[in-house]
Amino acid sequence: MNTASGSTRVLVTGASGFVGHAVVAALAQGGRPVRAALRRPLPAAAVPFAPAVQVVQGGELAPSTDWRAALHDVDSIVHCAARVHVMQESASDPLAEFRRVNVDGTLNLARQAAQAGVRRFVFISSIGVNGAQTFGRPFTRDDVPAPHSPYAQAKHEAEVALRKLALETQMEVVIIRPPLVFGPGAPGNFGALIRALHRGVPLPLGAVHNQRSLVSLSNLVSLIDTCVDHPAAPNQTFLASDGDDISTTALLRSLAAALGKPARLIPVPVALLAGAARLFGKTQAVAQLCGSLQVDIGATRSRLGWTPPLRLADALRNTARAYVEQSKL
Repeated sequence: MNTASGSTRVLVTGASGFVGHAVVAALAQGGRPVRAALRRPLPAAAVPFAPAVQVVQGGELAPSTDWRAALHDVDSIVHCAARVHVMQESASDPLAEFRRVNVDGTLNLARQAAQAGVRRFVFISSIGVNGAQTFGRPFTRDDVPAPHSPYAQAKHEAEVALRKLALETQMEVVIIRPPLVFGPGAPGNFGALIRALHRGVPLPLGAVHNQRSLVSLSNLVSLIDTCVDHPAAPNQTFLASDGDDISTTALLRSLAAALGKPARLIPVPVALLAGAARLFGKTQAVAQLCGSLQVDIGATRSRLGWTPPLRLADALRNTARAYVEQSKL
């Protein structure tokens, strides 16, 4: 963890989200002056390290939001706010809505930041910009982008626009592309898998021999903290992961062991799962569970001198144990 000087104020957007909340907590604990931008008010008790963190209402991430008050006296921004994957999509044109928020809203913030004299803009993007799956070769930062969803397409367009802005202004842009982020309290599919394992639900995932890269929340936060002021980070793109890959079957067995539960995994052939997925319109979900997605963080390690501080096995164990403790409350 870097310890910054008192003059380096960091604005964190999306500070009430899974990643943003952890970034605020870690930066404040590391001694940085932090300003947390929230979309809506939160009680003081819900803000991490509340006495050390200045909270502002940044409003919606939209093309017309006025960020001037939040940007006053800010040196760097960690931009976590975004419209994320929507499980029950209600927008008639999802790509247009992702663009409105994640492209136009982000560029509105970034332009105002550049005008306010913000030195560095750290943008949390997605490995989905690279693509949906890998086939024998991991993704690298130099791959030709192949975004696979409206969300990933909007993230890619935001990256392109931010790089252009960096060329036109004095503001440095740093892009981080994480794969699936997990940790205590993880939302989405990862949280659903832990709940199923804890309840002893049989899962048809006992014969999945893929390889997937993940990144624990603590390791992602460590990388973000490094990128806030590292001299080699400006105008670079960094891929993130825990540095180890794991199959879905091995992942579930590791989590079940840490939960103290038997892994009730049925060895259903992947081809059979894929066929059933096509019948029930769950092709993407099965691809995420059974396909490979590997990330090469060699360039991230070498340029920043950064190594994931927490091993994947330890991060999985910590996540499962945190779930067990929470379930007792």
